[in-house]
Amino acid sequence: MNPIASSNLDITLRPRRQITLPAEVVEALGLQVGDRLQVSLSDEGVIVKPKKSLSLAALREIQAAFLNSGITEEELQKMGRKIRQKLSSSRYGKK
Repeated sequence: MNPIASSNLDITLRPRRQITLPAEVVEALGLQVGDRLQVSLSDEGVIVKPKKSLSLAALREIQAAFLNSGITEEELQKMGRKIRQKLSSSRYGKK
């Protein structure tokens, strides 16, 4: 279990609606200056999630769907090339 998850941390809301996350929270979430966070409300309170972890979860979903599709990477690239050629031809004429 994550030691941060079981502890209560006090954070102060500053005059300009800013908060400072404790170092142990930043380290546990792997955050860096400039990282974006998703904030949502629940019946329990505020939930803060790093956007990059959401992106990585979406990427894992895409990878799983790709693996389950049975299409090889080579087939996918070949289909992509054909689609790009068709789009290019329809927009700019045949080359």
